[in-house]
Amino acid sequence: MADNPPRVRKLLEAEHERYADLRQKFKDRYGHDPVFYARSPGRVNLIGEHIDYCGYAVLPMAVEQDIVLAVSNNAENIILANTDPAFEEMSCKAADVTIDKSDRRWHNYALCGIKGVMEHAGQTSAKGFNALVVGRIPKSAGLSSSSALVCCAALAMAHVNGWKFTMRELSELTAKCERYIGTEGGGMDQAISLMAQHGMAKLIEFNPLRTTDVHLPSGAAFVVSNSLAEHNKAATSDFNTRVIECRIAMQIIAKSKGLPWRQIRRLGDLQIELGASLQNMQKMVLEELHTKPYHKDEVCKILEVTTEELAETSLSENTLEVCEFKLQDRARHVYSEASRVLQFKEMCDNPPLDALKQLGRLMDESHASCRDLYQCSHPEVDTLVQACKEAGAEGSRMTGAGWGGCTVSLVEANSVMSLLTKVRDTYYAPNPAKASRVKDALFATQPGHGAMIYED
Repeated sequence: MADNPPRVRKLLEAEHERYADLRQKFKDRYGHDPVFYARSPGRVNLIGEHIDYCGYAVLPMAVEQDIVLAVSNNAENIILANTDPAFEEMSCKAADVTIDKSDRRWHNYALCGIKGVMEHAGQTSAKGFNALVVGRIPKSAGLSSSSALVCCAALAMAHVNGWKFTMRELSELTAKCERYIGTEGGGMDQAISLMAQHGMAKLIEFNPLRTTDVHLPSGAAFVVSNSLAEHNKAATSDFNTRVIECRIAMQIIAKSKGLPWRQIRRLGDLQIELGASLQNMQKMVLEELHTKPYHKDEVCKILEVTTEELAETSLSENTLEVCEFKLQDRARHVYSEASRVLQFKEMCDNPPLDALKQLGRLMDESHASCRDLYQCSHPEVDTLVQACKEAGAEGSRMTGAGWGGCTVSLVEANSVMSLLTKVRDTYYAPNPAKASRVKDALFATQPGHGAMIYED
């Protein structure tokens, strides 16, 4: 399935009802009906946080919440309107798509997908389209609303112009083109949004991109809860700082082992070069990297480079001013989290009698590592994780880039309603601002299907 072209199907009768409001709003804006709809879901990462860009496998599933574009043809222009009046409309020439990295407005994520698919198709001119966007994925919540928008726009642009891509190709190109907005992610979000299969999670591996369906144990259910602490990963240097800390940790260890450190980019590549196990890599980190933060001058001395050379070999545009790097903690998280992903999949493939308890333990360990070693959690998220555990979750952890956003909790299917009620009462109800948003912030979900083109 992974190598198939984008899925195109007719709207089912039940889906017509859902899309009726969008169709009418589109007609009100453009004066005619849409020709087709492009849909891409959000995702929740069950385990494997902040390791895809280090070259390691992750294990997400698509959620039912999604981004949908109602689309009609436009000979020359791209017009992007949104059903939410908070997001202003924009238009540009299809042949002149430009993206300002400093501009974090919503439409630039759509333009990333459009520009990326044009460049991959080798086109300098193309047909445009009219679009009306509706989103059901909470923004800045760690459920990958921005990547879903990138994927959805790329899918629409390819369909309008008749460009043929496999879902794998679209996954790889959309992962790269999100860097137009300044985000150096690893590709998990795009791969699961485009390639998910209904009812299953996926193990996603990289370089090259490979996906494996993962059947979750019988009785497993998942609850997503939004802390309502928002964080835009492209608007700060937090995310990219973690990327370059992992890179520098890899470079220092590689240099100490006599490897060509300038040619190696990821901690996963370093493991391959050394032919070591994940357990041995964790030991190596403790031996080669000290616990206290490294100052930029110390890094330059170890690598025998100037500040200018460090910027070229190790840093990214919005991390040039970062002066301290916590290298041991970041690398410890990556290698231990990579091991937890493999353990999680093995337990799904060959579930022990207490499978849910063991999977929950791995999720708890993952959250502790994200909180303490990678420092990408948030006090509100930690409070919410604890509330979910006390409400009966087998395991609970932050999910997504972090610094706010959502948690995902594993719970026995017959305990879902009990958990939802208890978390609502303990986390949301005491705070009127949170209580007013609980309907969209707290929900159970099953693995959803991936991106799709719908036609009437």
